[in-house]
Amino acid sequence: SYFGDRSSCVENANSLNLTSSSVRGLNSTCIGKTPLSSSRSVCRSRTPLMGYSATSSSTVSGHTGASVIVAVVEGRGLARGEVGMASIDLKSPEMILSQFADNATYAKVITKLKILTPLEIIMSNTACDAGNTTKLFSLITEHFKNVTFTTVQRKYFNETKGLEYIEQLCAPEFSTIFMEVQSKYYCLAAAAALLKYVEFIQNSVYAPKSLKVRFQGSEKTAMIDSSSAQNLELVINNRDSRNGHTLLGVLNYTKTPGGSRRLRSNILEPLVDAETINMRLDCVQEILQDEELFFGLQAVISKFLDTEQLLSVLVQIPKQDTVKTAESKITNLIYLKHTLELVEPLKAALRCCNTQLLKAYYNSLEDTRFGIILEKITTVINDDTRYTKGCLSMRTQKCYAVKPNVSEFLDIARRTYTEIVDDIADMITQLAEKYGLPMKTSFSSARGFFIQMNADCSALPNGQLPSEFTKITKMKNTYSFTSADLIKMNERCQESLREIYHMTYLIVCKLLNEIYEHIHCLYKLSDIVSMLDMLLSFAHACTLSDYVRPEFTDTLAIKQGWHPILEKIAMEKPVSNNTYLTEGNNFVIITGPNMSGKSTYLKQIALCQIMAQIGSYVPAEYCSFRIAEQIFTRIGMDDDIETNASTFMKEMKEITYIIQNANDKSLIIIDELGRGTSAEEGIGICYAACEYLLNLKAFTLFATHFLELCHIDALYPNVENYHFEVQHVRSSAGNKEKIAYTYTVSKGYTEEKNYGLKAAEVSSLPSSVILDAKEITNHIAKQILHRHKSTPEMMKQRAVYHLATRLVQTARNSRLDPDSLRIYLKGLKKKYEASCPAPEKNDEQQ
Repeated sequence: SYFGDRSSCVENANSLNLTSSSVRGLNSTCIGKTPLSSSRSVCRSRTPLMGYSATSSSTVSGHTGASVIVAVVEGRGLARGEVGMASIDLKSPEMILSQFADNATYAKVITKLKILTPLEIIMSNTACDAGNTTKLFSLITEHFKNVTFTTVQRKYFNETKGLEYIEQLCAPEFSTIFMEVQSKYYCLAAAAALLKYVEFIQNSVYAPKSLKVRFQGSEKTAMIDSSSAQNLELVINNRDSRNGHTLLGVLNYTKTPGGSRRLRSNILEPLVDAETINMRLDCVQEILQDEELFFGLQAVISKFLDTEQLLSVLVQIPKQDTVKTAESKITNLIYLKHTLELVEPLKAALRCCNTQLLKAYYNSLEDTRFGIILEKITTVINDDTRYTKGCLSMRTQKCYAVKPNVSEFLDIARRTYTEIVDDIADMITQLAEKYGLPMKTSFSSARGFFIQMNADCSALPNGQLPSEFTKITKMKNTYSFTSADLIKMNERCQESLREIYHMTYLIVCKLLNEIYEHIHCLYKLSDIVSMLDMLLSFAHACTLSDYVRPEFTDTLAIKQGWHPILEKIAMEKPVSNNTYLTEGNNFVIITGPNMSGKSTYLKQIALCQIMAQIGSYVPAEYCSFRIAEQIFTRIGMDDDIETNASTFMKEMKEITYIIQNANDKSLIIIDELGRGTSAEEGIGICYAACEYLLNLKAFTLFATHFLELCHIDALYPNVENYHFEVQHVRSSAGNKEKIAYTYTVSKGYTEEKNYGLKAAEVSSLPSSVILDAKEITNHIAKQILHRHKSTPEMMKQRAVYHLATRLVQTARNSRLDPDSLRIYLKGLKKKYEASCPAPEKNDEQQ
């Protein structure tokens, strides 16, 4: 524990009556109201006390690892399904509240939790009483097997207390939150339990009026469920989680931890507001067109530390003062000075911008409070005190942070410290002369001062160091060692340092108390820095490939688009393809042999859609998108042993989820369905699912090997068939035929027959088995395949439908001048006449 006394933490927790366990072993017996001491100490290692960890530069730059604690509470009785959530990131002083109505699958809750990647989840003990666990509790424990789970007495989920906490802790800047959450009882209840719990595990409280509190409904962002995020490899690669071949890896050229966090959350929750997206795109466009702005911003942004984590530590008031907390507060004040000194260079870089968003950021940086805080800091702290790398130089910076003559005792303590350090250097010089060895003074945070020496064994008398040296370690030709006298000197040095830190800490605390009222401008700063960092990252990704700015209309049209992750893996541009869906042609069936590129094509469309909705440019020659409120995918052929789901059951669960949740503004990607059962049943299920989805205005792309499904276009005019072309190449000997994949998509369904058998031929199956298979296939094909023939009436209806949808689309989106429009309409007429079977006179008049 960073607070010296672990037992006090456990006693505090006992008074809260918490029960904690790692969910992996969660069963009805361990959810009783047991006292906490044993189980909490086990979990303590899982919930690090973030508050006072920033003692070295590495902790500020390292931003991996979960650090979010979430409280979840659900309404009871008639309010079941109404869920309140509150989450706080221990690295960032921001509390996010949400409340929404969810359906029986709790899809929104699970999705939100997956995005937050929590370290610990808190729920009420009534949700998991033995033998009476709620469905929400069971689902969360099933989905988050490796997350620490803590139950708190229901009385701590108190909405009145929650509102009191928020009034007490919320920074004035964000006070509009009261209007939003006053009647949102469940998220207030979750906030009360969460803040009480964080106070106990952190052993510190947040300073009054210092927290950023915001309410986040589920309306302003598109919903991507967790299995779709996994299928599309948005943030984690499915083969190797450390591998950067993901959408995040393609776009992540951020320079700050905040920027990287922001990019990740945007990818998982894209925007749905075209105006906001276009504002971002305007910025990216300006950054791309102005090289000076791009490099100027990048230079400044890369110097920022983790502003959010810094803020988090600054606004926490420790319940007990230790050397660790003192040192941490001093370090953080130096970081704060470093951050504030970057405001002017950032303003200078943004001075000549033209886009609305960048101008707004420039105006926000005009805030006088940045200057006021810096002025207050520089009255006490030396001008040349700054953030440096290296533990000794940072230690020196902390020692001499406060200006001389501020505190007489501090000046005396510092003189003592300097004398001890000089004495250590003199002592090592004398030892070097005494033994005639090339010794030098070194320092590490673990050992303090020690002696280092580069020498070969042969240069030492008898091949050994003199006997007065102890703790000898050797790395190649470098010896590290110390002596009894040096150890004593180090202890004196530490004692002196503790005194300096304590006195500096008192001065720093006084200074921080004066600063607190102005500190809210730093929330704005961290927001601006992370946003600029993300936009710069988008611009950077564009410079490495030929991306294009997307448009937003009611049509999904991509001209020569390609797969962004595949481009990164292959190091060359993949084969590009066109995509076209409108309200009138909103369902595309894709066929083609195995390995012809269907799955890659489907994923590519979803990835391009997400890239467009986060404000990034897109890998294509031209693209237009309809904003998707939800993105669903059903990809892959896995079973799941953990949940006892066969391949087929998993498919059924996924398609059920899509059918239950999809709406007219969804983008649905289905890569094969009904493969885990017999062909007849598979086709039946596919057909029924297609017919259901056809009644929605959602854009659906459906890849299948069931060619029977292609004939659904005879019944539904909004269906289009596409296929992936392959070429047959004879080998030079002339006896074998090989398939050459073009990876190009074309209209119509595939003409390929028995391509599964051709794929089997390439494998090393015995030829007798393959011949047998061909014979049986031909026999079955003759029995089964009854082709659907379109009647002239159907063809005419289809032609009328297509003409109508094109005319509606032209009326909505056309930017053509009258002459061009006339030519286009004549073309439509010809197309209509060509697709109508032998039109009669009255048709022509129409």
